[in-house]
Amino acid sequence: MKPELVITGAGVVSAIGVGKAANLDSLLHTRPGVAPVRYLATSLRDFPVGEVKLSNEELGALCGAPADWPRTTLLSICALQEALKEAGLADGTGMRLIGGTTVGGMDLTEKVFPQYSPNHGCGASTDLAALYIGGFEDATTLSTACSSAANAFMFGANLLRTGQYERVVVGGSESLSNYHLNGFNSLMILDREPCRPFDATRAGLNLGEGAAYLVLETIESALKRGARPLARLSGFGNACDAFHQTASSENGEGAYLAMQKALKMAGLQPSQIDYINAHGTGTPNNDASESAALRRVFDGKVPPVSSTKAFTGHTTSASGSIEAVFCLLALQHGFIPPQLNYSTPDPACVMPCTSALKKPLKHILSNAFGFGGNDSSFILSAYE
Repeated sequence: MKPELVITGAGVVSAIGVGKAANLDSLLHTRPGVAPVRYLATSLRDFPVGEVKLSNEELGALCGAPADWPRTTLLSICALQEALKEAGLADGTGMRLIGGTTVGGMDLTEKVFPQYSPNHGCGASTDLAALYIGGFEDATTLSTACSSAANAFMFGANLLRTGQYERVVVGGSESLSNYHLNGFNSLMILDREPCRPFDATRAGLNLGEGAAYLVLETIESALKRGARPLARLSGFGNACDAFHQTASSENGEGAYLAMQKALKMAGLQPSQIDYINAHGTGTPNNDASESAALRRVFDGKVPPVSSTKAFTGHTTSASGSIEAVFCLLALQHGFIPPQLNYSTPDPACVMPCTSALKKPLKHILSNAFGFGGNDSSFILSAYE
């Protein structure tokens, strides 16, 4: 019998706040963080972004780390410190850190190009955070584009399910960079206005940045050390339909399979899902494809759904863990985050929830879909 897995701590930094309390307040009072570029030195200043509202110097001062480290690392440390504190842990002793990122230390290489920063690599940004926090037995970095942090969640869960660890820290971090912004602009999927997921007028995404980490452990480990379980990780699934390098298939096959796997593992019927935190990027392709998959899974009876990327921008590799924290907050405080910027229905898309709903929630499904059709879904459930 597989062990029950619970979350005992969480930390988050995003465009709508530093820390869980600030992010919760912004979600409840519908304060988006997408705004004109302020900190990134870029020529593409006509694209709004979801920047964390702190300079590297301010982030370094906040977490106590050197300001000349990768911004991805500084964001990671801030989120890790909050997650460990809530879980009642001083450091990473006896645990493994699993983080997802794509940009890594690209921001440092951009400052010295054509030189190459020694902290450029994805793994380096995670390793620095692990070393700074201290105590971690090992650190692993996953890079599967926008499903990276969700896959880190699953990798950590499998380490627990196979008995290799009693407790792990999982999540992801991503900072904005010119590589990032110019790359998405070359795909012609950036919007010059705040993004409008599922809206008929949607024209693309807004890039964002941030970090979130969660302490995940077996229920036996949590109870043995007197930790308070915040929620259960009841199911997860990953599928890769490899339909296209950057586009999703018309019928959302990979997304459909990932959600089906998550429901099966959780032992839940689709009708038992109370809210869906959609991948919902605001691109014409993603939102139609995800909607097709949702209609297939839920047989046309889709539960309340929204995309919080209109709040934070698309934080790419970190989105799975940032949105996991949002789902955790929704479970704890009994609310559904509204879909911002929605006005014009699209028959090809699901109709999102446009106003904040206060209601008890028991099971939340969250989606994180990456390039190449690497699609992941997980279910967080209230701990009873």
